[in-house]
Amino acid sequence: MRLTAIAPQFIVADLEASIAYYRDALGFTVDFVHESFYAGVSRDEATIHLKHGTVSRDERERRKSEEHLDAYISVEDVAGLSEELQAHGANVIKPLEQRSWNRVDFYVEDPDGYVICFSE
Repeated sequence: MRLTAIAPQFIVADLEASIAYYRDALGFTVDFVHESFYAGVSRDEATIHLKHGTVSRDERERRKSEEHLDAYISVEDVAGLSEELQAHGANVIKPLEQRSWNRVDFYVEDPDGYVICFSE
C-alpha cells in the first residue's frame, strides 16, 4: 500500500474568481466543476479542491501573519516558476529566497487568503 496524492480543500467566497486565479495566475488546469459550488484544479501532480462557502477573513489574516501555510508544493525549477507566476499576476507575498533549511521557495496568496509555498 502507498498514498498516491493529496488534495487540500480550500473554502472560497467566489468560486468563479478562485478558479480564474488558479487558472490564469498560477497556471493550473480546471479538472472539474460540480454544480457551481465545488471544483478541482491541478498543475502537474499538485491538486487543490475549491469549495464555495463562508471564508473567515480574521482566521485567514491570523494564519498569514503567523506564516501558517495552507499548502506546500515541491517543484523543479522554482526560480522559473516564480518568474512565470509573477508575469501572470500571482500575488507573491514572500519573494524567492534561499532558506536556512536548505530550500529555495516563495509564497503566493490566493483571493481568499490561502498561502501556498512553492519550494525546491
